[in-house]
Amino acid sequence: MDRIKRLIAYFNIAEQVLWCVSVVLIVLSFLLFDRGSYLTLIASLIGITALVLTAKGHPISQGLMIVFCILYAIISWSFRYWGEMITYLGMSLPMAVLALIAWIRNPFEGKKQEVKVNRIRSREYVLLAVLALAVTAIFYFILKVTNTANLIVSTFSITTSFVAAYLMARRSPWFALGYALNDVVLIVLWILASIEDLSYLSVVVCFVAFLANDLYNFISWRRMERRQASFQIL
Repeated sequence: MDRIKRLIAYFNIAEQVLWCVSVVLIVLSFLLFDRGSYLTLIASLIGITALVLTAKGHPISQGLMIVFCILYAIISWSFRYWGEMITYLGMSLPMAVLALIAWIRNPFEGKKQEVKVNRIRSREYVLLAVLALAVTAIFYFILKVTNTANLIVSTFSITTSFVAAYLMARRSPWFALGYALNDVVLIVLWILASIEDLSYLSVVVCFVAFLANDLYNFISWRRMERRQASFQIL
């Protein structure tokens, strides 16, 4: 009982409400539109839980993201979204592993439950832009050759995923806005898929919940950045 109380106290009211509402929406959408793909349901619940923990800067969130990447790649494969599958297995998964290592190695003031927020210099953003363009160009031709469904949207999803994953591994608060943009792209992508199969509407709802959580992540990380900066000054 005490452990449950401590776990609940670890999250503020906004985080508790956001997680509960997200879970309810995901479960309801599964019951309304799917009822068959339990893998999608499990992946969605793991992803939401990972995002709530990410807002706290807890390294375990990256462990959950590794699991989510594998499950989401399988879901993408089922609809021939090769771009999503390749992105999550070949990029998001390795970046999540790197992020997990980086977060564990960079705790704030020795606290294992909170990563130290990092500020990236402007020249690194230039490097990120160059890398993102290169990754986009390479994957565009790969996806075109493999006849990926909704090629342009899938390619843009890779761009946003790479930028967000890079910033997350570098512990920059801006990773959350990168993932929020990626969520918008994925909402469009899975709406197109749901036109052919309504069961994929549950995935759309999942990424709508992800969007709300990623926007909160940005607010939380900016707040955490200011708190850590003021603590270091003292």
